[in-house]
Amino acid sequence: MNQPQNHPVRILLADDHALVRRGVRLILDGEPDLEVVAEAGDGAEAVALAREHPVDLAVLDVAMPRMTGLQAARELSARHPSTRILMLSMYDNEQYFFQSLKAGACGYVLKSVADRDLVAACRAAMRGEPFLYPGAVTALVRDYLDRARHGEEPPDRVLTAREEEILKLVAEGHSSKDIADMLVISVKTVQRHRANVLQKLGLRDRLQLTRYAIRAGLIEP
Repeated sequence: MNQPQNHPVRILLADDHALVRRGVRLILDGEPDLEVVAEAGDGAEAVALAREHPVDLAVLDVAMPRMTGLQAARELSARHPSTRILMLSMYDNEQYFFQSLKAGACGYVLKSVADRDLVAACRAAMRGEPFLYPGAVTALVRDYLDRARHGEEPPDRVLTAREEEILKLVAEGHSSKDIADMLVISVKTVQRHRANVLQKLGLRDRLQLTRYAIRAGLIEP
């Protein structure tokens, strides 16, 4: 996590509908480990508020006036790389989903099931893990299959065998301690290998590692 353990996750919430914001805030503020510290009515306001308030997580509506949530996500990713981003959308739409990943989001939550999924998505984001609703998983698989069908090969081998082994285990959801126990090496060694993998591949977090692992054929989609 990128916030101390002694205070709740500080959340910036952006949606152009006040009623939606109120409902989402009730869900989040009802949890002891989550707290909405700033609210915005559009993407531009969200970016401005992120400069004024230290936040750990931004929850952004995909479609907003002035600046969309996708545009705001790109701005926040560039200016505040340690801030995690979740997209909130009424659209079960592959295009929005993939654009969200490209914009730097680590999760995509449908408003229709926000009362069920949003809290889990926030906690997953702060653990550095992706949150994907079932339709999004299907979209990732379809994207992989489309690439394979068009003859796109996985990237050339740039990792050592040990790095690939650790990448695979990370992508499968194992913790550094679990990996250390499985491979009979120290946690520090696992973390060093993971940092090397991220640097070599130009990736940032577990979500991007997982996508790479799928496309490189290290884990099954």
